[in-house]
Amino acid sequence: MKEINNIEEYKEIINRDKPVLLDFYAEWCAPCQTLLPILEKLTIKYKSDFIIAKVNVDKNRELSQKFSIRNIPALFFIQNGEVKENITGLQTEKELDEKINQYKATI
Repeated sequence: MKEINNIEEYKEIINRDKPVLLDFYAEWCAPCQTLLPILEKLTIKYKSDFIIAKVNVDKNRELSQKFSIRNIPALFFIQNGEVKENITGLQTEKELDEKINQYKATI
């Protein structure tokens, strides 16, 4: 899973022809750490169809402010450069798998 470190990397990823799942997290956040292996598994499963990337809120305040992050984990589904949906809090693998498939179907 790619880590986004600045606005330029973010712009590069969202301008690709694949949908993006962006995970805003922190090292000290227990739910974020629980979510990490799920996202890593989904990254491998959908590597040819979907981009899954993470943003550390403590290291990337500019991007966190752009997305108005107040709670983490915060997940954003982006398609064609536009935020389509955001979810806050811990999600199950099944829930995320279903969401990814929903966005994949619209490619």
